Amino acid sequence: MKTNFSTKNILFIVVIVLLLIPQTRHPIQVWLNKGLALFSPAVVDENKQAVLTDYKWALQTKSGQIVSFEQSQGKVVLLNFWATWCAPCIAEMPSLQLLYEDYKDKVDFVFVSSDPPEKVEDFLKKEGYTFENYRIKSQLPDLLDVTNIPRTFLIDQSGHIIIDKTGAANWNSESVRTTIDASLNR
Repeated sequence: MKTNFSTKNILFIVVIVLLLIPQTRHPIQVWLNKGLALFSPAVVDENKQAVLTDYKWALQTKSGQIVSFEQSQGKVVLLNFWATWCAPCIAEMPSLQLLYEDYKDKVDFVFVSSDPPEKVEDFLKKEGYTFENYRIKSQLPDLLDVTNIPRTFLIDQSGHIIIDKTGAANWNSESVRTTIDASLNR
């Protein structure tokens, strides 16, 4: 019986072996997720949008200051839950940074990670990201139950969750910008 190994089979085996090696697994996962992060997140149908009513929960800044999410009530908010070890999170960060640069004066960006603050700050500095990161310091509302990351919510001024995306996405897309602009003009 003759086995015919094609180039595709050899390439597949090489990829599998590289994924099994811890030092190469993470960079490959990030690279693969960047492919998934080419797609824009979908807007939730208006009649299916959940409404956030509980803004009474606390966040902590890198300097240790406690702030209330209530400061974001009545504003357009992009709320992103992420981690420094999460390949899909890392894959979508460049698009989030670009969106942040253009909308930071119009939209409240709230990036939340449970990683140690020093690790987060080192990561943000190394990658050149300029947004602030927070830690959750109180119970989140059930509506924002996050079991997988990245998880990102785009919330309008009245609390409607107009985008609810789990997984990597292109946040700097024209459709996201159009959605934000429409929300800001309401």
